[in-house]
Amino acid sequence: MGSFSIDKVRSDFPILQQKIGGRRLVYLDNAATTQKPKVVIEALNSYYRYENANVHRGIHHLSEQATLAYENARKVVKDHINAPQEKEIIFVRGVTEGINLLANGFGSILKPKDEILITALEHHANIVPWQMMASKTGAKLKIIPIDKGGEIVWQDIENSFSENTKLLSCVHISNAIGTVVAVERLSKIAKKFRVPMIVDGAQSAAHLPIDVQNIGCDFYLFSAHKVLGPTGIGVLWGKEDWLEKLPPYQGGGDMIERVSFEKTTYKNIPAKFEAGTPHIAGGIGLSEALLYFRGLDKEVIMKHEAGLLEYATEQLMEIPDLRIWGEATEKSCILNFSVKGIHPYDISTFLDSKGIAVRTGLHCAEPLMDFLGSGATTRASLAFYNTFEEIDCLKDALTKAVALFK
Repeated sequence: MGSFSIDKVRSDFPILQQKIGGRRLVYLDNAATTQKPKVVIEALNSYYRYENANVHRGIHHLSEQATLAYENARKVVKDHINAPQEKEIIFVRGVTEGINLLANGFGSILKPKDEILITALEHHANIVPWQMMASKTGAKLKIIPIDKGGEIVWQDIENSFSENTKLLSCVHISNAIGTVVAVERLSKIAKKFRVPMIVDGAQSAAHLPIDVQNIGCDFYLFSAHKVLGPTGIGVLWGKEDWLEKLPPYQGGGDMIERVSFEKTTYKNIPAKFEAGTPHIAGGIGLSEALLYFRGLDKEVIMKHEAGLLEYATEQLMEIPDLRIWGEATEKSCILNFSVKGIHPYDISTFLDSKGIAVRTGLHCAEPLMDFLGSGATTRASLAFYNTFEEIDCLKDALTKAVALFK
């Protein structure tokens, strides 16, 4: 797909053709999960119809076919994020499990008074696991500050590091307000202090070209369902030396070299971190999703998404008493807003009655929303298959909501 035709792209997504309450669906909840193209749906269907078998364990035809398809997904992921080696690709349930895996691993290294560094922009999945591990080890969780616009305070950032800093874990794009963090810049600072860096790419993997070697991080994570793939599977990439150093997260079948009642030895990476039967269909579906992305012109779709965000921002700012939260210079496809005097749940319920899907609440980023002073908000999040006409539908519905509830 060398050129970008919005009508052709939308025809690839069956769910976008349906109607909600007699109105064509306007899906603006992409930061929560993306819709799936036909090639992903068909890949899942084909696996269960023709190749369903467990992987790695069997020598029969179906098992060999399933294993080939599943392991090929690892290669597709490697190429998609420009990882150095396939064996550095660990399949997990999603970013949340991946961060918990790393927190568990670093828990074997952390000591009292060590510092775990995160930013004030983080999703709960990049806060709670580190709090849990800090509680167990006596380590301290330290926060890189942001300003009221939702940007990292760069001029003082080196003051956040110290000789006790043992780890930096940061989001690439804020799921709540869309801030794009300059992770390449941050990784250079982390290297200066010899601190390993984890990047939560849950939002960025769908909107930016990802090159982990260019970023310079030590770990990068993303979830399949936010990049057009199935739920229940995600990716943890880590540098080989770190993955070899960290202990297994879970124990069970397929990750062992030998088991006795006295001692167990583990396989090499990636198997060391992949206990039990994996989400085979999920890996195959993820592979198809990334191959679909590969067929798109990245520069064109990024330009389209940037145009959508700019247009949507302009249109929503025309609505009386509407405030957009998050004013970073570099933003991705997220519009987080509230309307003075109207509860966000009323707004979302009204929008739903018009066939418009958005998200309401604190967006699993409660510390960030508390800092901004926003309380619960409404979030419209965009993808390359959205249209300018859908933005007009959103503005029209919001205008009617204001008139109704004011």
